[in-house]
Amino acid sequence: MRILVVEDDTDVAGFVMKGLREAGHETAQAGNGADGLSLATREPFDAIILDRMLPGGMDGLGVLETLRARDNQTPVLFLSAMVGVDDRVRGLQAGGDDYLTKPFAFSELLARVEALMRRGRAAQGATRLMVGDLEMDLLSRTVRRRGRKIDLQPREFRLLEFLMRHAGQVVTRTMLLEGVWDYHFDPQTNVIDVHVSRLRQKIDKPFDAASIQTVRSAGYMLRAE
Repeated sequence: MRILVVEDDTDVAGFVMKGLREAGHETAQAGNGADGLSLATREPFDAIILDRMLPGGMDGLGVLETLRARDNQTPVLFLSAMVGVDDRVRGLQAGGDDYLTKPFAFSELLARVEALMRRGRAAQGATRLMVGDLEMDLLSRTVRRRGRKIDLQPREFRLLEFLMRHAGQVVTRTMLLEGVWDYHFDPQTNVIDVHVSRLRQKIDKPFDAASIQTVRSAGYMLRAE
């Protein structure tokens, strides 16, 4: 598997790339945000390890937001010395798939990256999901309701995909944090509620539907009309 490491600290980058190569992966490296974005755009990678703080006028958040805006869904693991909960949440909200703080054990980094790649490969199995009149095409990354196309941000798409895969089941906030954000932190954070509210505005409100149900004291459920 090919992994891109975007890290300006040459010692950290060298340490990570050496370990990845010993584990059988191919690697490429960029030392700033602009070069990292260029590489990630030009070449296919199975995962990206991305430092939050980068020189050159574009930090890790900027790199990721640009990639997601271009519909590049390569799994991204943030690597950062920024350890605050707000910092982690911001990175995940920007479209990151996981967040590992420095200092770190390489064995944990490798396990997280390989888990992201496995999840990405598994998601390629099914190509279309349908719940009632709601349809999701996983290949073209498009969503339609009653034949009308709905534009979703990458995180909204992944949230809806998770709900559709668990249609008719109660999905807890913890399940969503682990399944959509692939990260374990306080389930009381409002990041879930904010994204669900935005998703409802796009897939329910224009169609006078209420497919995303709130289950009091439990979580959410996606139901067909």
